[in-house]
Amino acid sequence: MKTTLHTILGAALGATALLSGTALSPAFAQDIRLGALATLEGPFAQSGLDGMRGVELAVDAFEGKVAGKRIVLVKESSNAKPDVAVAKTRKLIEQDKVDIVVGPLSGGEGIAVKEYAKSVPSKTFVNGTSGAQDTTLRDPAPNFYRFTLDGAQWQAGLGSYAYETKGYRNIAIVSEDYSFPYSQVMGFQAEFCSRGGKISQKNWVPVGTKDFTSVIAKLPDNVDAVYVLLGGADAVNFLTQYYQSGGTAPLVGSSVTVDQTVLSSKGAFKNKVLGMISAGPVADSNDDPKWTAFVKAYKAKYPDGLESPSLFAHGYYVSTLAVLQALEQVGGRLDDGQKAFQAALAKTELTDRSPTGLIRLDENRQAVADNFVTEVAQRPDGAFYSKVVTVAKGVDQALGMDRAKFLALGPASRDNPSCN
Repeated sequence: MKTTLHTILGAALGATALLSGTALSPAFAQDIRLGALATLEGPFAQSGLDGMRGVELAVDAFEGKVAGKRIVLVKESSNAKPDVAVAKTRKLIEQDKVDIVVGPLSGGEGIAVKEYAKSVPSKTFVNGTSGAQDTTLRDPAPNFYRFTLDGAQWQAGLGSYAYETKGYRNIAIVSEDYSFPYSQVMGFQAEFCSRGGKISQKNWVPVGTKDFTSVIAKLPDNVDAVYVLLGGADAVNFLTQYYQSGGTAPLVGSSVTVDQTVLSSKGAFKNKVLGMISAGPVADSNDDPKWTAFVKAYKAKYPDGLESPSLFAHGYYVSTLAVLQALEQVGGRLDDGQKAFQAALAKTELTDRSPTGLIRLDENRQAVADNFVTEVAQRPDGAFYSKVVTVAKGVDQALGMDRAKFLALGPASRDNPSCN
């Protein structure tokens, strides 16, 4: 079946063909069972909810079936902890008998699920929005695919913009303490530090931190900006307390800090984020007709959703689209240990079906795609949104460096790479 973009997004406005269940009925032995894993608990619960919306929109786009086979969606929740993500993935595979898993959402979860995937070669795993580099960069699983950029790629263009356009030279960092933020900081530093910028202080905090007063109190007075890498409830808590403390330094946001899961939250803290620069896979002001059609479909299906689809909705959407497009190509065939499907998935490119431009995979089955540098702006109705200021085109996982030299930098960590 050849599906145009108009048909896809038009279908998303119609009735949902989504089905759920756990028992494999003989009457539907030819169903394709799709597992969706996202964080519906903990500080990233809002992000996980929007990720699930992305999955549902993609299934709607194919009218709930591929090659005459019904798509049965089985949802499962994690809480951003790697061991829980693996346990829930194992449940989807072993108990719910899904054929394919889309997820997880958070960085450490992705690395853990990638390792589990190696033990189940006849099943296929497609990342949700988990952004740790080493999910695909080092020791990848042959049956694990990522159609979203990693955390470092999501910062492409931001370090240059902060240094050259905003004139920032000295920055302090406040960040959650796990694999995804390490990747984001690496991506920001790759440009900012190479141009002469300095990182004067790094503050690492646990996921779920509620009181940031001690961290805020020790931020240096002489920095040009504070780079904030916190997601969901953590971001709202920090930004609220930074505003209440009278913090004056401009803020630079990570991909998850200036996402709609945060910008759609209510609170006086939003006065502090106006003009905040950031970078990531989506921009609310993107005027590409495919993006505006995606936003229209999202708002029609979820009138109580966010002001605009978050990066989590987008990530799970394009990942599920890729799955369905590859299934369409092989006629829904999965009876050969999924070999034909996995081969097709590795070669899948999203073009007319992608709301953010071309997405293709490299040799490690990792996305190469565009990245958006943005500033937070405000619409006449008071809504906050991310406004495009520049676009980094076709960002690869080595950030434009020679791959061998990039790998020689070693895994991203609290202290690696250094800012020089």
